[in-house]
Amino acid sequence: MAMVFLLPVGAACQGMPVYDNTNFISMTKSLLESAKQTSELLKTVEFLKEQKENIVKVNNTIKQLKAVKELAKNNEILFQTVQNDLRDILNSPYIKADEVAQISDSFEDIMDTAIDDLDFVNQILSNDFLKMTDAERTAILIEKKIQSQEMVAELEVKTRRYREIISFRKMQDIINNREQQY
Repeated sequence: MAMVFLLPVGAACQGMPVYDNTNFISMTKSLLESAKQTSELLKTVEFLKEQKENIVKVNNTIKQLKAVKELAKNNEILFQTVQNDLRDILNSPYIKADEVAQISDSFEDIMDTAIDDLDFVNQILSNDFLKMTDAERTAILIEKKIQSQEMVAELEVKTRRYREIISFRKMQDIINNREQQY
C-alpha cells in the first residue's frame, strides 16, 4: 500500500515553489527608478506651468505698454492738431464770428474726452484699487487706444471739413469780387 501512495499518478503532484530573489530585487529597483523619473517629470511640469504663467504676464505687460504708447501718440496728434490747425481755422477771415464758438466747442469736446481718458488710464496703471487682472487692464487699455484712434479720425474729419469750408468761401469770394472785363 505504501508503494501505491509513493508512486506518482501522472504528474499530479506539485513541488515546492522556487522564487528567484534576483528578479524580485531588479523589479523593485525598476519601480524605484520609475518613481524617481515620475517625480522629476512632475517637477518639470510644475516648472513649465510657472514659466507659462510668467510668459503670459510678460505678454500682457507688453500689450499694455504698446496700448499706452499708441494712446500717448494719438493724444499727441490730437493736441498738436488742435494747437496748429484750430488756430489756422479760427484766424481765417472766411470763418464767421458766430461759427468760432461752435468750432471751438466741437474741438474742445474732443480734447476733454481725451484728457478724461488719459486720467482714467493713469488711475488704472498707477492704482490697484480696481483689483483688475493684467488681462482686464490690457483689454481696457486697448479699448481706450481704439477710442483715441477714433477721436483722431474724427478730429481729422472736422479739420478737413472746416478747411474745405474755408477753401470754398475763399473761392466764392474770388469769384464774387473779380474784375469784370466787358
